[in-house]
Amino acid sequence: MTTSIPVIDLAPLEEGVPGRDRVVDAFVRAYSDVGFAYLIGHRVAPALIDAVFGASKAFHALPLDSKMVIRLDGRHRGYIPISTSTDRTSTLATVTKPNQSASFMMMREDPADSAEVASGTYLAGPNRWPDLPGFRESVEAYYDAMCRLGFRLLDVVSSALGDDAGVLSSAFATPTTWLRLLHYPPVPVGAAGDLWGSAPHRDFGCITILAQDDVGGLQVRTPKGGWIDVPPRSDAFVMNVGDMLHRWSNGRLLSTPHRVVNRTGRERYSVPFFFDPHMSTTIEPLPGCVDASGPARFHPIEFGAFVRGELEASYDRHQPGQQQQ
Repeated sequence: MTTSIPVIDLAPLEEGVPGRDRVVDAFVRAYSDVGFAYLIGHRVAPALIDAVFGASKAFHALPLDSKMVIRLDGRHRGYIPISTSTDRTSTLATVTKPNQSASFMMMREDPADSAEVASGTYLAGPNRWPDLPGFRESVEAYYDAMCRLGFRLLDVVSSALGDDAGVLSSAFATPTTWLRLLHYPPVPVGAAGDLWGSAPHRDFGCITILAQDDVGGLQVRTPKGGWIDVPPRSDAFVMNVGDMLHRWSNGRLLSTPHRVVNRTGRERYSVPFFFDPHMSTTIEPLPGCVDASGPARFHPIEFGAFVRGELEASYDRHQPGQQQQ
């Protein structure tokens, strides 16, 4: 029975450091058995991590009126107020209450005159920034570092899945990237048991890389159906696999259910980074993951269409009839 989260040391991915094959083997074991792992040796500077948490705390401390100036737009960028997202697509619990978190969301920066906007790529557009000195600089510096880490991990995934045809590298030539600054207020004493910071769910994309503060609250479901804590580690990110990589791997890599329960009485902050393929990508089992003994388990889907369905089901801002800003 799974009782802990495995640890993967990424140090051998550095040029001149032996042991890359060990990283690939550890990746396959972790994401075939658990679907979550701690990443150490990631080479993201602690100062960048500290700065993005500082930016998050400064943003969430702003008056509500100041944050609402950049309320989430139809391109999924800006401020997401508390109680405006509900995991309605969850098959893991009967979810009737909205998530008890607020957040700032940024994605890949697409200027208004960019090719992505001109071609009508779903969600393409510029980010929305608060009037907060130093905020954009700190967030973008961290975002850039996470993009670099995402590409390093993608190389590991490609090796793990035998993607000799380069399907993944092509799909991520212009990746879909999301960075979210989350704030979870403490759940009131005596609150209902189904009032979650984040209700039980699976991530719908490919790779999630999470930085969390020292409060804790993240829990992962085990294959037996129980829930285990993912205690914060100051030297590590937490990475999990989402539904699209589960499909690409023909089910080999697990998209594991998780939730956030903040009953500590403290404010909780976390910073997930989501690294996904271009919206136009067709997702189907990779050739290296399909053979006579293991035929394809999933039909092809377009990533952008899947994302649209998820957002429209989960966010008030994306409900039909809302106007894009």
